Amino acid sequence: MKPKTMTKAAKAAFSHQPASNQMPIKKADYEALAAFRYTLRRFLRFSEEGAREVGLTPQQHQLMLAIKGQPGKEWASISELAHALQVTHHAAVRLVDRCEKAELAARGTDPNDRRQVRVTLTPKGEELLARLSYRNRRELQSLRQVLQLNFLNDVSNPE
Repeated sequence: MKPKTMTKAAKAAFSHQPASNQMPIKKADYEALAAFRYTLRRFLRFSEEGAREVGLTPQQHQLMLAIKGQPGKEWASISELAHALQVTHHAAVRLVDRCEKAELAARGTDPNDRRQVRVTLTPKGEELLARLSYRNRRELQSLRQVLQLNFLNDVSNPE
């Protein structure tokens, strides 16, 4: 799934303008970034393998988490899902279609706006997501120390 757009920070990082107002990057910063990247990828692979072990694709798991993780509600619109997953609207629709077919999610009409579609988890989707989330939370807890980005403190407090 391809990201929609490059972030402002990424655009600035790749522009040809000199970074005269930025602190130089030290060797320790590169090491911390590399360790973080490795740990992040390790967690993502762990999560993807867990999804496959219960018969889901990693994308189905991500969609289910995006639905359940909506602040203050138990549903998501297709647009919100597309944004959360960083995919096109059409790709989000296709993924919801596959999750509906697998009885993981269901569509419904928003009672306040009949044009809006609400996507919710089914009981089967809720149960599988809970199992995966317990597993992933344990893994994140074991990686907590590595995920602390101490080098970020150095940027605000240069030596």
